[in-house]
Amino acid sequence: MNAFPESPFGPADRLDLDAVPLAVIRHNGIRLADIQEAFDAGYSAIALTFAGDVLVPTGPALAIYHGDPMDVFDLELGFPVQTPPENPIPTASGRVIVASRLPAGPAVATTLFGSYEELGGAWGGLVERAGAQGLRPGGVWIEIYVSDPSTTPSELRTDLVMPTA
Repeated sequence: MNAFPESPFGPADRLDLDAVPLAVIRHNGIRLADIQEAFDAGYSAIALTFAGDVLVPTGPALAIYHGDPMDVFDLELGFPVQTPPENPIPTASGRVIVASRLPAGPAVATTLFGSYEELGGAWGGLVERAGAQGLRPGGVWIEIYVSDPSTTPSELRTDLVMPTA
């Protein structure tokens, strides 16, 4: 099973992540209060780059949280791509798109159908179910936004992937 299945994940599916190439905008040392601005600016800048055929996306938008999302953490916003950028790509907004990869290795995943406001509870449930399987969070949290954000909130699909330690 890979990180981008067509079908939703179950309550706590185990998988081995491949180091899928990504094009991302990084935000270092931010807090949850900064998320909305980071998302709006980041995805807008990347979308304009895709429109210019500089990068070719191969999957849905994603966010990778490094560290404790309830405190200060680093965030990567982007997309899987055919070929990651060899050099940083400046954007009109002043943001820079850089190459990254999904962290390779074991992970556990689930799918949330519902509003983004429900993500905290969904993450808590995944951590709990993973713990029941003897798995611990590895300090990286991946949200894959399978649905277009304009989808009715109750029908939004977000896949949550938690690399394990």
